[in-house]
Amino acid sequence: MVEGVSNSYTTDASAATQSPATPPDELSKDAFLQLLIAQIRHQDPLNPADGAEFMAQLAQFSTLEQLMSIRAGVETLVVQMALLEGGNAGA
Repeated sequence: MVEGVSNSYTTDASAATQSPATPPDELSKDAFLQLLIAQIRHQDPLNPADGAEFMAQLAQFSTLEQLMSIRAGVETLVVQMALLEGGNAGA
């Protein structure tokens, strides 16, 4: 097992109402970073990970983070459009 990686899921009802729950088959970005740090921390010092592979992982993480931001923006636009259409339907 990987040391230093903790489960970030909670059963606290107040925490569940504050933010959407992450499905158990998906990693949060914090969990991804913890795994990446654990991978670096526990690598073989005589055979370290390739720098290009590490940069590729960081690039994938950056891309994922940007896509999540775009998704949040699109979801906000969808909600706003639905509100506008609901307001126009009553007029």
